Amino acid sequence: MSPNLTPNLTMIGDGKKFMWDGKVYENREEASRAAESYQNENFQIQIVEEDGKFLVYTRRTVKEWVAATQ
Repeated sequence: MSPNLTPNLTMIGDGKKFMWDGKVYENREEASRAAESYQNENFQIQIVEEDGKFLVYTRRTVKEWVAATQ
């Protein structure tokens, strides 16, 4: 990783909080492949270009809310 590249662990996109996946991708194609695999696991994704590198931020999509009752 470039010494000047210090990605934020979180970002806000579309009013929602996304978490960085912890990897720096050399090109958009690599980032897109990773993003596609996250989408297949029901994550929302954002790809961000920073200093010529690409970062993938993810957010879990909630499909149903299970309420705990006693």
